[in-house]
Amino acid sequence: MKYRKKATILLAAVIILSFVCMAIANGIQTDGGKVAIEDGSIETDLGTLTYKLYKPETASEQQPAPGLLLLHGYQNDHETSGAYAIEMARRGAVVLALDEYGHGSTTVGMKERGYTDHKVTVTYGNDSEADGTYVQISGPTRYRVMMNFSNLTFFNDHYSKGSDGSSVKDSSMGGIAAYAVLSELPYVDASRLAVSGHSMGTWASWTVSAAYSGAVDAEGRDISPKATILQCGELFRKSVYDSENIKFNNVLLLQSKYDEFSYFRDYANTVTDELLDQPVRTEFLGVSAEESEWNTTYGDFADGSARRIELLNTNHRLTTHNTHGMMTAIEWLTNAIGMDTSIASADQVFLGKEWLVFLAMMLAIAAMIPFMELLLTTAFFAPVAQGVPDRPEKAKSGWRWWKGAIITILIAGASYPFMTQLGHGLLPLPENIFRMTIGNGFVAWYSLLILIMLATTIIPFVRSKKKGSRLDWVDLGLAREEHRNGLDWSLCGRSALLALCMLALMYVMLLLCEAAFDLDYRFIWPFFKSFTGERVLQFLVYLPIFALFFLLNNSKIFAQMRTPAANKPGFGGFMSCWWRNALCMAGGIVLIMLIEYIPFFAGIGPGADLLFGSTFGGPFMSLMIVFVPQVLVFSVLCTLAYRKTGSVYTGAFTVAAMAAWIVTGGSAMI
Repeated sequence: MKYRKKATILLAAVIILSFVCMAIANGIQTDGGKVAIEDGSIETDLGTLTYKLYKPETASEQQPAPGLLLLHGYQNDHETSGAYAIEMARRGAVVLALDEYGHGSTTVGMKERGYTDHKVTVTYGNDSEADGTYVQISGPTRYRVMMNFSNLTFFNDHYSKGSDGSSVKDSSMGGIAAYAVLSELPYVDASRLAVSGHSMGTWASWTVSAAYSGAVDAEGRDISPKATILQCGELFRKSVYDSENIKFNNVLLLQSKYDEFSYFRDYANTVTDELLDQPVRTEFLGVSAEESEWNTTYGDFADGSARRIELLNTNHRLTTHNTHGMMTAIEWLTNAIGMDTSIASADQVFLGKEWLVFLAMMLAIAAMIPFMELLLTTAFFAPVAQGVPDRPEKAKSGWRWWKGAIITILIAGASYPFMTQLGHGLLPLPENIFRMTIGNGFVAWYSLLILIMLATTIIPFVRSKKKGSRLDWVDLGLAREEHRNGLDWSLCGRSALLALCMLALMYVMLLLCEAAFDLDYRFIWPFFKSFTGERVLQFLVYLPIFALFFLLNNSKIFAQMRTPAANKPGFGGFMSCWWRNALCMAGGIVLIMLIEYIPFFAGIGPGADLLFGSTFGGPFMSLMIVFVPQVLVFSVLCTLAYRKTGSVYTGAFTVAAMAAWIVTGGSAMI
């Protein structure tokens, strides 16, 4: 009874603290109630576009405010634009943050962006069929869409239309429709509008600004964007579009020094001063190579000719929350659309919201542990709590353990860059079923590792039977002592229900936070969001593959590679187990991350680009800074669950569902 009371108090405390963090974070995003926030939708012929609107109290029909459209990057959603939305809304701008095609709660798939049957492997306008930089492509729809991200709707037909009748249909990813909504809000001054996007959203921003170049509304006002801010954007030559009739006003490019994506550094290995000497950069700035400088404004805001390239000492994904970049963007928009100047550009609060939401997410995850402890005291779930098998003769230590750990790390690391990219683009999965682009990368990688783990589990298991060494299902972490000679289906089923209850608690907490505070669980990158109908179906598609992977992974790392410390009680015992488990689960990715970033930070270039080519750089390389912490959290949950239950089921099912939730909750859907 005392144990249950302690667990109950801990559970209640963690839940309450999580909600307190979210409440304070909401206070930051609403500027203490001075900014009203609402979710909205736009009905189009293709489907529904969803957005989040930030309206400062100073905006009214009598005093209309400037407006800003925010367009997120690939695999993100409107909430990734929250940092910019918070800071600009504090300064009097009405901000509309869109869920672009295939992202968030928008129902229109990414394929509606369109694609062609070719791609360009250099900056657009520097390509040549003779040089082989304008090449034909084929393959799955998702591959052709992603290969055409740099190809924009307003480019001339040579680029935007294919010989097979294909075309880039809407590279604004819904941004054009969202801009129309923003411009028509009665409390928005349509003559003072701007667009900003990150990564994929920069191409969308170019497209919106091109579509509304010279546009006027029903009252005859010029509603063309008065500024375009590119957070890690790609430049192109004027020869690729109708530069005589399309004008881009006051363009700011925020350049990440360590951008993992080659097209955002003009296909050079590193970002150096020499980058500013390239024709595409000097043409953009409107100066000669001798005159071009970082962090210098050229042109004039009054006539829309202002241009600037700001160099940020960060990487691609963190550009959205870089304080230097934010300061530059605030000052740029203040000049271009007249935001409130009473708040200094250095006065920024958005990171407070991010850290509070992160803490709330970690507390929600932590809440599952005392909840599991409580459930294990009930009659139904009590049989799951068997503890680690007391089989010291089967435990591994010394070189026996390190040999397995090294092999595990090397296999995972060596296969990650190739298999994730294969699944991401070219693996022939039925795209009406497997619609999650980043999820398909993990399906390919996990499938290979599943085959390897099956082979390295079945072969020793069969050999042990022949030798009479008594390796059984308990040693695999898949059965209790009384069911050692076969798969323990009762234990499996009860553990699955236990994991489901744990996840249900976290999901209910999320729903309450979304309803009360309009915030989900994330840190810069989206992690846990509530599901739409089609996304919950995608969750069910990917879950079985993820579950099989984590079952075998946990069996290999937690049970088959079990050390004597697994039976050691207390915090010391936990730590002795956890660091080994974490090393095996995340070691391969850490290895590849070091290979990627050590030469990059040394000024040579990203490791994947140098070793394997730029094809294997980009999404899954930049994803590692998010993926490694995620796996470390998974290793904590799995270690706690294994030490409590003695089987791998509860931990594996829990983290498999969490992983499937992350890749299907709001990320890119073809």
